[in-house]
Amino acid sequence: MKRRKITIVGAGNVGATAAHWAALKELGDIVLVDIIEGLPQGKALDLAEAGPIEGFNSKIMGTNSYEETKDSDIVIITSGLARKPGMSREDLLQKNKEIINSVTERIAATSPHCIIIMVSNPLDTMTYLALKVSGFPKNRVVGMAGVLDAARLRTFVALELNISVEDTQAMLLGGHGDDMVSLPRYSTVGGIPITELLSQEQIARIVERTRKAGGEIVGLLKTGSAFYSPSAGAVCMAEAIIKDKKRVLPCCAYLEGEYGLNDICFGVPVKIGAEGIEEVIELQLNAEEREAVQRSAEGVNLSIDNLGLR
Repeated sequence: MKRRKITIVGAGNVGATAAHWAALKELGDIVLVDIIEGLPQGKALDLAEAGPIEGFNSKIMGTNSYEETKDSDIVIITSGLARKPGMSREDLLQKNKEIINSVTERIAATSPHCIIIMVSNPLDTMTYLALKVSGFPKNRVVGMAGVLDAARLRTFVALELNISVEDTQAMLLGGHGDDMVSLPRYSTVGGIPITELLSQEQIARIVERTRKAGGEIVGLLKTGSAFYSPSAGAVCMAEAIIKDKKRVLPCCAYLEGEYGLNDICFGVPVKIGAEGIEEVIELQLNAEEREAVQRSAEGVNLSIDNLGLR
């Protein structure tokens, strides 16, 4: 059977750690690409030398050229500037627009049949940019945000209740960042809605911490941003595609009427498998949730409008 090929663009903390997760899961051969000479080569070699210890057989290479990424099955894009303390995701927009535009053009030329998983911020806007620049069908460009945000919410619920994170599930909608829409009544512990296990005050505190979780890590690190959990989220999605797992995960998808939204990349639950986004799942929302989704969409639309692509 032909081995799958996974390209990871950007050999910083997120990209290199994504390569680590993907290698441990033996999802395929990995190409780590970055513009900094020696950086992807060194990290790829270091990771490859961990193979005999951890028992994974993925071939891992680093490069400064897109030629080696040719005919990739999945491309995870992590390149761009990371947030600094006090910087919002929107501050990154113009700085990262040029980077993502160039990366997407090269990927579309060398791997025209791949599925793109976007990780770079501002996430929803960069996903939209990659979709438009690549010219790919909407099912083959997906953003990693909801998997991360749900994991953060699951973590905080587990800490609050002193239970295993394995038994927690969470669902969110909306843009990645301060305008995300947590859905407590669709979030569970062992199948039990958290609304039956936690007080409204506890839920509100957890939801707020989830919303600010990325900034909390930026504030603690001082010189960087989260990388373990975002990279794990991207590889979770890659695994669902490679193994055709048909998982239902909150992801950033292009909408054409779903949730009353059009021409926007926005966080929604999707079925993700071998074709990428195979179905957008529409949840029944109450009036308060619908209003929160509309507010979130307004922020994402404003950011997308600033790209000048529509």
